[in-house]
Amino acid sequence: MVNEDIRKRRLKDLVEELDNFRGRHTELVSVYVPAGFNLFKVAEQINNEKSTAQNIKSRTVRKNVISALERITQHIKLYKQTPPNGLVIFAGNISEREGVSDVEIYALEPPEPLNQRLYRCDQKFVLDPLKEMVREREIFGIVLIDKSEADVGLLHGKKVKPLKHMDSMVPGKTEAGGWSQARYARVREGLLNDFMKKVGEIASQHFNEQKDLLGVIVGGPGPIKEMFASGDFLRYDFKKKIITVVDTSYMGEYGLEEAVNRAEEALKEASVMKEKKLLIRFFNELGKDSGLAIYGLKETVEALKSGIVEMLMVSEHFDWVKANIKCPDCGEEKEVVMLRDKLESLKCEKCNELYEILAEKDLTDEIIKIAEEMNTKVEMVSADTKEGAQLKDMGGIGGILRYKA
Repeated sequence: MVNEDIRKRRLKDLVEELDNFRGRHTELVSVYVPAGFNLFKVAEQINNEKSTAQNIKSRTVRKNVISALERITQHIKLYKQTPPNGLVIFAGNISEREGVSDVEIYALEPPEPLNQRLYRCDQKFVLDPLKEMVREREIFGIVLIDKSEADVGLLHGKKVKPLKHMDSMVPGKTEAGGWSQARYARVREGLLNDFMKKVGEIASQHFNEQKDLLGVIVGGPGPIKEMFASGDFLRYDFKKKIITVVDTSYMGEYGLEEAVNRAEEALKEASVMKEKKLLIRFFNELGKDSGLAIYGLKETVEALKSGIVEMLMVSEHFDWVKANIKCPDCGEEKEVVMLRDKLESLKCEKCNELYEILAEKDLTDEIIKIAEEMNTKVEMVSADTKEGAQLKDMGGIGGILRYKA
């Protein structure tokens, strides 16, 4: 069975791809079939919609909509019953050129049980139910505060996202001419209190938009952060979620990143820290040339098959395929293994013609299956951290070995 993280990562990629399509007219069809629903009734509805589509005035739009509905009807015939989690089908003309028809169909079984039935023909695909399934559920709020400025951000999965920067009007501790020291201190204290209230209100507003906020990190370079964390500035339910208060040398985006790193102990169960620790271990083994780390598609797969890989790491952007290709000029056919985006521009060395792609197969499932057969742990790695981006640039796949090969 394919690793659940990988399934969700692929679904997220597909949702992002589908979200970019815009029909020139209402000719993109979305069909959601809930778990346990009778597929025969869905096929019956699609046939009825085909009859209705005959009334569309534009000949081109009518042709594209009917073609999309026919593709959906044919696809439904492949199933004896609705898959356990339901079925989602998208079809329509995705061509960007006016007057050119390119009707494609996308079908998937969602990673979670689907509980809604939907049919819609629109200028865009209906994706909100799938976006809800793949949205990041590991979210932490971050507040950095000092007497002169503050920052609010989120740790969204493995990525730090700045939300708001604020500057204060709190003066320094130098005494104003003609003012008593006590009066000046009271004015300064009042302005600081007002600033912390403002920061707390804005942070609470942003955090309230996050359904799955797990906790809040408070940080900053001075003592103000402790006053903020212990006072009643954040909304009560968010104050209860403060998991740690940390010192930072910086404010701004660097400070938000620093706060996450310094909150390592509190975040040890968060995926960003587990991933960073794993990758640091991987790169340390590579740097020591200990023979306990390996990378590259061919080398990693060979080590997997021999059963010596303890932990397999696959980049979320890993996109290698095995393909059968043919030169349209000289007729040469062969099988290649390469990155998908390079496959599309591959030319025959003899004729300098672009190869035709006869068939292609994503290698991820095949690799994960080998790992599962060998009791190898699998970790999907994002490209949002420095270490994750480095693995992506190294081919997107690597492993930590149980022992030297």
